[in-house]
Amino acid sequence: MCNLYAQTSSQDEIRAIAEILNDHTGNLPLMPDIYPDYAAPIVRNGQNGREMVLARWGMPSPAFALKGRKVDRGVTNIRNTASPHWRRWLGLSHRCVVPFTAFSEQARQDDGSFHPVWFAADATKPLRFFAGIWTSWTSVRKLKEGEVAPYHPKAMPVILEDREEIETWLTAPTLDALKLQRPLQESSLQVL
Repeated sequence: MCNLYAQTSSQDEIRAIAEILNDHTGNLPLMPDIYPDYAAPIVRNGQNGREMVLARWGMPSPAFALKGRKVDRGVTNIRNTASPHWRRWLGLSHRCVVPFTAFSEQARQDDGSFHPVWFAADATKPLRFFAGIWTSWTSVRKLKEGEVAPYHPKAMPVILEDREEIETWLTAPTLDALKLQRPLQESSLQVL
């Protein structure tokens, strides 16, 4: 996934499908363009049950990726869940699901420029969820402040298509949850 997705379903629909007990997001607007470092809704297991909160998109970079750098812009696509850097966050307390209605990949044009190609379950853009992980962290992200394969074959998000898959990601042992990291059926996504 190339660092852009949309979430335009209703807050009530997210609450119902993800079986949220506590919503801490306030009056959630439609979000047609969510980029890295933006605050967007996630659903996680909280101390008082399943909750929806706003979280910034991005996880801390591995140490080797930060050598010689003054900033950590974070990582937005986690490909190797076997890496020791990511394994520490694969337990139940760090898993979350991310509601979305469409996501994009960049397509190179004949002139060398790029434009986004949007993917969704179908043209109505029904609510789906990415499998995600979260952690609390701070960094200097900007020095000033302190079938997707043809477009991006190595960064396909894990898409959860129903309540059972959401439940598995949020409650199953790690090895069972990681089985959701698999290719989707060809009919599961459409280019919009």
